Amino acid sequence: MAEHTQETIWLTRDAHAKLQAELAHLTGEGRTEVANRIAAARDEGDLKENGGYHAAREEQGQQEARIRQLQDMLRRAEVGEAPDDPNTVSPGTEVTIAFAGDLDDTETFLLGSREVLGLDDAVTDMQVYSPQSPLGAAILGRSKGDAVTYEAPNGKDISVSIVSVKPFTG
Repeated sequence: MAEHTQETIWLTRDAHAKLQAELAHLTGEGRTEVANRIAAARDEGDLKENGGYHAAREEQGQQEARIRQLQDMLRRAEVGEAPDDPNTVSPGTEVTIAFAGDLDDTETFLLGSREVLGLDDAVTDMQVYSPQSPLGAAILGRSKGDAVTYEAPNGKDISVSIVSVKPFTG
């Protein structure tokens, strides 16, 4: 397995393909559409008081920022496969933990990157932890039933047990 740094973004093949498609659209057809809107607004005359022109320029700025963000994410992406062992915590798995072994105090989250979730409204509220986060690093490679203690960013030790692990399917 490759060495992982804080900069790694974990993606499924599907999420990676969606981000590549979005980037291709924005750098091709998307740029052309915005440029055409800017040109059409420019032809209307006085640019100081041309709301359409300013809106199109704002849209262009936001689109270029998204292009840079996508390029950066894809450059840092590590595309993962479904885990071989469905009971082992790895990037791309949905994990439920119990705090201090209390099954009434649980949390379910995706270990990986928010980009894995895509744009599906049904899963956008799911919590996501990076494998490099304190919790993610503590449970990475562990199995259902394991108990671990990790140090939270505030310095407090937190004990959790792994209640369930399953590949994230979206």
